[in-house]
Formats: sequence, C-alpha cells, structure tokens
Amino acid sequence: MHVEVIGDQRVLVLDPAGAPVGAATATDLIGDAWGHGVRVVVVPVERLDPAFFELPTGVAGELTGKLERYRLHLAVVGDIAAQVAASDALRAYVSASNEGRHVWFVADGDELESRLSA
Repeated sequence: MHVEVIGDQRVLVLDPAGAPVGAATATDLIGDAWGHGVRVVVVPVERLDPAFFELPTGVAGELTGKLERYRLHLAVVGDIAAQVAASDALRAYVSASNEGRHVWFVADGDELESRLSA
C-alpha cells in the first residue's frame, strides 16, 4: 500500500496483490488510513474478498459500513462487469453507491481522478 495524490485528494492505494479485503480486515484498513492521514481508500477489485460481490453474505455492507462510521471513503477500482451482470441486486447497489459519496465503483484511475477532482 502507498499514499498518493489523486485529483486534489491524498488517498491510500492498496496494491493489486495481497490478502483479500473484506469485513474481517476492515479494522486494519481503517487503522492504515488514519495512520496515513487519508480519507479515501482505493482498493483494486482483485483485492476484494469474492464474498463482497455476493450481497446476501453481508461482507459489502459490513466493510463499507465500518469505513463510513470512520468517515472514510472506499473506491473500488477495476472491472466488475461480470459480477454486476450476474446479480440485479449488485447492479442496484453499485448504481446507488456511485450516486453517493462514500463508496464508488470506478473502471480505472482516470475515472477515479475525475470523481476525486469534482
């Protein structure tokens, strides 16, 4: 993980390789973000626990809820077309999330930079 400036925001960017990020790792993620003085955490899609995309498991809600309680924003970067195509509920969740301020699903770094600069 490393800190970089994207748009006008300092963000914590997780490396694409590493342990899966899910509800069980939320506390560590929060500590890392606060320790680096950032408010945005960028997680490559390949780092998310596969259960994150299965909404009935509650992993997505638990992870994002914990981050929101600590006023942290989550940006998931990468292609989630296959997961969205397989689930109407996930499609609705992604759409609603992208309209808000706390959780975003973006295709790439350019889209993330555009959102953070707005």
